[in-house]
Amino acid sequence: MLYFITFAVFSSVVLLTMAVSYHFLFSKTTLARRIESFFPEETAKVTQQVESGTWAYKLSRIGERVRLPQKEHSKYVKMLVAAGYRRDTVYLFFGSKILFTCALPLLYLFLVAAPKHAYFTSQAILFMAACAITGYLLPSYWLYAKLKSRQMMIFHTLPDVLDLVTLCVEAGLSMDAALIKTTETPQFDNNALAQEIKQVTMETRAGKPRIESLKDMAERTMVDDVRAFTTMLAQTERFGTSLSHALRSYADELRTKRRQTAEEAAAKTTIKMIFPLIVFIFPALLVVILGPALIQIGKIFK
Repeated sequence: MLYFITFAVFSSVVLLTMAVSYHFLFSKTTLARRIESFFPEETAKVTQQVESGTWAYKLSRIGERVRLPQKEHSKYVKMLVAAGYRRDTVYLFFGSKILFTCALPLLYLFLVAAPKHAYFTSQAILFMAACAITGYLLPSYWLYAKLKSRQMMIFHTLPDVLDLVTLCVEAGLSMDAALIKTTETPQFDNNALAQEIKQVTMETRAGKPRIESLKDMAERTMVDDVRAFTTMLAQTERFGTSLSHALRSYADELRTKRRQTAEEAAAKTTIKMIFPLIVFIFPALLVVILGPALIQIGKIFK
């Protein structure tokens, strides 16, 4: 009966908080309603494009209320774009941060503090604050991991792409045609770098200069090797040097860098193995080696 009363009080507080939050977050002011009355067609188009009623829509609406400094906002937008998401998903990202910040302390309150009847103790408040901080930082760590994973994929794929582009250029194709032909290879289906190159080719077809499109790709991916590749192409076109020779030399350089990165990661495994050896393996070895000796010594002193 006591658990039922606790659950009923908890549910009532949560529902009341959601009702008050909905009133302040989603209610429109008189000025906003008057402005929307002047543009009924544009409002209808926006509602058709955005699927209302879904969790993503609700989180985006909550994230739109978050006001961060422009520098912080731009940083998250760049990270989301580099991770492979659209720019407008930044509001969904902010909404998820608010959701985790509120959800984790409530879970701790309901699952841990409520059975022990320790609601407002110092330990409960400390753990709830830690859960709130963890919930706020958790989406940022997830985004950072996605960003690093996509950048690593682009870094490992770039030498292979340059090899195919070099073969196409040596076969007589132009640079634009070589990029298009490379992205059509089944090997690079659903590849992050191939998708970025497809966007570059679409922008080039629309009339944008190829170097500008490649610079935008380098800014989107936030990969230094892609930025260096763009600089190399710009210098090749400017000075009129051999394009195939420059591409082949840069592909060899990237392949050497990739091998050195793998060797560096392999060299770090020795240091990383120290902690599991000391904690998990050495105690078991000590028990196996010294256990019989200690038993024999104990029998002697009896």
